[in-house]
Formats: sequence, structure tokens, C-alpha cells
Amino acid sequence: MHSGQILDKKQLRAAFERASASYDHAAVLQREISNRMLGRLEYIKYKPDVILDAGSGTGYGSQQLAKRYPNSQLIAVDIAWAMLSHARPNTAWWQRLLPLQQQRSDYVCGDIEQLPFKNASVGLIWSNLALQWCNDLDRTFAEMHRILCADGLLMFSTFGPDTLKELRQAFAKIDGYNHVNRFADMHDIGDLLVNNRFSTPVMDMEYITLTYDDVISVMRDLKAIGAHNVLQGRQQGLMGKNKWQQVIGEYEKLRRDGKLPATFEVVYGHAWKPFDPRSMLTPETRRQLGLPP
Repeated sequence: MHSGQILDKKQLRAAFERASASYDHAAVLQREISNRMLGRLEYIKYKPDVILDAGSGTGYGSQQLAKRYPNSQLIAVDIAWAMLSHARPNTAWWQRLLPLQQQRSDYVCGDIEQLPFKNASVGLIWSNLALQWCNDLDRTFAEMHRILCADGLLMFSTFGPDTLKELRQAFAKIDGYNHVNRFADMHDIGDLLVNNRFSTPVMDMEYITLTYDDVISVMRDLKAIGAHNVLQGRQQGLMGKNKWQQVIGEYEKLRRDGKLPATFEVVYGHAWKPFDPRSMLTPETRRQLGLPP
């Protein structure tokens, strides 16, 4: 990957830490996409014992999954501890004296490119708009495949290349720096799933366009959800006033019916980890057959 396309994880974590307080107010799109993903689960008759919410944010998806699967253990993972702090329920001391509920929830601060879980320990991996923050999708899918149980399900959403195309177009007229993060193509994501031994991957996409009164409102919402640019190799320092006015002028050319559009290409996918008969072999038999342990 070109250095200009590598996400700075330290800055990414810091951005989400700062955005944790404002996230829920601004994350209208994130909640809508989560709801659409939940609707897709209606057609999948599967009850996992352990669910991993990979990139859980402030916990909207985790809460919905907990309602749908009340008997499952739920693990929420996010790179920003402040996000997890908002997701964790505030339990009074007297509530902790009551018998434990059947629902079990755990909160783990970590990077989904390096999942701190045992092999074949999770039945469902759910990831809503988090994969776009991974530097190496191939490695991320390999990790997800590793921790999924046989016949386990991966379901995710992410952003495609046309996301924020209006903002990218406006900046492109001003300089050659990356001001908007780059996103993977749906077909490339599908190929990576197959390369990582997922079976029957299903991919589709849709465009969702939000409208704003002005460019400042677009940028304010992006900042509120921690989604401003964190690419290494980007322009350092603040953009000058004259250059910023030029960006606004370019974006204003796209105004339609009194509103400025902000397009999001939303990619959905799900795939299964197939059962591997070799997993039934003893270590000695695997050695005799020349298979890895």
C-alpha cells in the first residue's frame, strides 16, 4: 500500500477518543446502516453462542444484537476506550448484588486487524462501518476466519470508493493531497473473502446521499464521528483560509435544490466459514499426513 494510503492508527484512535461524546448525536447514517444489517439477519436462521461486534463504537449495534440473541455471549471490540466506555452500561452497586442475567457482555479495547481471541471461539462476527479503518483487509479477514467457529458467520458493512465523492472532487481542484480516505471496491472485498477461505460470500451495495445546508456542516458531522482524514502522507497543518474558500467554492457548484449532497457508497457482505473435516484429526494423524498442527 502506498504510504499516502496508510491510516495512522494512533491518530485514528485519538480521533475516535475525541469523538466519543459527540458520536451518537451525529451517527445517523451509522445507525441506519446497522438497522439495515439487522434486517438482513431476519433471513438467516442461526443462533451463535458467542457474538463479536468488531468496531463496536458506542454500542448501538451491540445493544440490538443483545436483544436479538439474549442467550448469546456478546463481545464488543473497539480501538478507542472512550467509545467502549460509552457502550458499557452504568451498573449501580446494588445491581451487582443481584443474580447475573443470562446475557453476558464483555468489552475489549483492541484493533480488529489483530484480534485477541482464540481460534474457533466466535460464532458470529458483526462489523458495521469499521473495515474501512483497516490498513490490511486481507490480514483482517484472515484474523476473522481464524477466530470463527466452523459454520460461523461474518456479516459486515463498509464504505466503497464513491463515498464522499463530492468532497474529494472539491479538494482535487485545489491540491494533490489526500483529504478524504480511500475505500476498497466491493469486488476486491469479495475476492479477499474467497482468498481467505470464506464460502458463499454475498456482496451488494447501495448509495445513500445525505444533504446539508453548507460545507461546514458536512465537515462538522465527519469530525463528530471521528471520520476526518487520518492518512499518513496527508498535508500537515491547517489549510489556509484562501484555499479553504476555494474548496467551498468548488463544493458549492454541486448544490442542488438548495442543498449540498454528501454521497456514501455502502457495501454489505456476509460469508460463512465452512466446516473443515481436517479439524477432526488428531495431532498425530495430522503429523503423519504432513498437515500443519
